[in-house]
Formats: sequence, structure tokens, C-alpha cells
Amino acid sequence: MHLLIYGSKEFAQTVTDLLHDCGHQAAGLVDDYATGPGIVGTFDTAIRRYPPSEFGFAVAIGYSNLPARRKVGQRIHAAGYRMPALVHPRAYVADTAHLGQGSMVMAGAIVDTRATIGELGVVWPGACINHDSIIGENTFVSPNAIVCGCSRIGADSFIGAGAAIRDHCELPAGSFVPMLQRYTGGRQ
Repeated sequence: MHLLIYGSKEFAQTVTDLLHDCGHQAAGLVDDYATGPGIVGTFDTAIRRYPPSEFGFAVAIGYSNLPARRKVGQRIHAAGYRMPALVHPRAYVADTAHLGQGSMVMAGAIVDTRATIGELGVVWPGACINHDSIIGENTFVSPNAIVCGCSRIGADSFIGAGAAIRDHCELPAGSFVPMLQRYTGGRQ
């Protein structure tokens, strides 16, 4: 499938590589504020040149602007484009797991049995989402973070590198767990 990449900064290169590893072709970068090599134009320009019957999108806006990332996902949906889930061939996703549209699972990540990654969720290399856990929409789980079983992470959240979320925990939408921290839900 040919996919446009919404965004042109550092994360866009990572998404371009992921597309390639997943067997898709990058059709170009879309950026509403910048021009330069590989950028095919703004979103409004792109939807006139690249019809949704032939192209899809991948969102490469990073965790530093989660509201903008969510808004872009909504614009893409409203324009009728698909956003396939992207799973690196060296990631493990259980057959009973569910991946939302536009989600990304990077190399070495694990999405265990009956786990859910919400729309636009990103699971970085080495992260482990254990059984029956739910990662909310537009949430980033950083490298080597662990979300233990039956936990729920609210939408628009960030879990830092190496962080650990105890089993059966619930984090509200908009949560921020710093790198190497553990979240026990009040239990030690």
C-alpha cells in the first residue's frame, strides 16, 4: 500500500523506515507548516493529489504534541483515508490482541494475548504490553517500558523509557509516567 506520512520531522524518518519494513511504500511527507525535500505539500494539497481510494496515511507527529496528533488523525478519518496498523516483522503481536487504526508496533515490542493498542498508539522497541491490558488512543509506550497484565492506560498518555506499570493499574487520560519510574497505583 502507498502511504502518505503526515509530519516531516525526526519521527517521520522512523515511520518511513517502519513502512518499508512492513512492505508499504512511502508516497511522500505531508506538512502544513514546512517545505523541503520529500514534502509533497500541505494536507489540503495532498488530499487533492492523492485520492483515498489509492493512498492511506501514517501519522508521524510525536508525543511532544499529542493534541495535534489526535487532531490530524481526525482530519485523516474525515477525509476518508485509511490508517493501517503497522507492525514491524520482528515484533510479536498475539493473534488475540487488537490494534487500532494507525497504531505502530516497533521491532522487538511485544503485544501479548488479548491486549489492545488504541488508535494512533505507538509501542516502541522492547516495550511489553502484557495480557488483557488496554493502551488508550494516541498513547506512546517508550522503549523497554512494561505494562503488566490487566492494566488500563488512558488516551493521550506517555509512558517513559524503562517505566513499569504494575498489574491491574488504571492510569487516567493524559497521564505522564517519567522514564524509569514505576507506577503501582498507590501500592508499593
